Amino acid sequence: MSQPEAIISMKGVGKRFGKFEALKDIDLEIARGEVVVLLGPSGSGKSTLIRCINLLEEYDAGDVHVDGIRVEKGKKLQSVRQEVAMVFQAFNLFPNHTILDNVALGPVRVRKLSWKDARERARRLLDRVGIAEQAEKYPSQLSGGQQQRVGIARALAMEPRILLFDEPTSALDPEMVGEVLDVIKGLAGDGVTLVLVTHEMGFARQVADRIVFMEAGRIKEIAPPDDFFTATRNERARAFLDAVLNH
Repeated sequence: MSQPEAIISMKGVGKRFGKFEALKDIDLEIARGEVVVLLGPSGSGKSTLIRCINLLEEYDAGDVHVDGIRVEKGKKLQSVRQEVAMVFQAFNLFPNHTILDNVALGPVRVRKLSWKDARERARRLLDRVGIAEQAEKYPSQLSGGQQQRVGIARALAMEPRILLFDEPTSALDPEMVGEVLDVIKGLAGDGVTLVLVTHEMGFARQVADRIVFMEAGRIKEIAPPDDFFTATRNERARAFLDAVLNH
C-alpha cells in the first residue's frame, strides 16, 4: 500500500507500562475507507494499539500519522482528534442529558454548531442507528444495546474520517450484541475508515477488508479475512482460532 493512500500510518511503534512492553515495533498502514479488525488473545495489545492512534495512550517509540499529521502532544492534536472518533466498551453517556443532547453536545462544543443544527443532525443519526423514538429519554431508561447505539450515533455526529471501536459489544448481554453489530455493518460501506477490536469472529469475517492478528504486543499476521480464517499459516493464529471457534 503506498503512503499517500494511508489515512493511518504506524511505524516502529512501541509502548511500555513500566517494565511491561505492551506494543513492540508495530508497523501498520490503513487505507482510507478500509475496515480493519484487530484480533488476538486478551493482553495482546489490541486496545493499546488503537488508543495510540488518537493519543489516548502516548506511545514511547516510533511514529503515528493520521491523514499526514504526526500524532503527538501539541496544537495539532485537537485537529487529529476531530477526525478520529472512538466507541468504547462502556457507553460513557451523560446521565443528566437526554439521548438527543448526548449526541448533539459534541458538535456544539467542538464543531461550534448551533443547538438547533446539532439536534437536527442528532435526530438524523438516531434514526440511522434505529432508535429515533428514544430521543427524549435519558440513558438510564435504555437497554445496553440501545445505549451503545447512542454511543455510535454520538461518534458519527462529529463527522469523523476514522472510527475506532474498542470491544463495542463486550459489555452487552448476548441478545443485544446483534443489534449493535448490525449498525456497525451498516457503517462499513460508508467510506469511513473503521478499526475494530472485537471477539466476534463471524462479524470480523463478514465486515473486515483485512484481519490484523496480534499476540504479546506484536503483529503476527495481516491477511484478508477468508485467508486468515481458512488458511492461516501462523501457528499462534491457528491456536487462537482453534480455541475461540471451538469454545
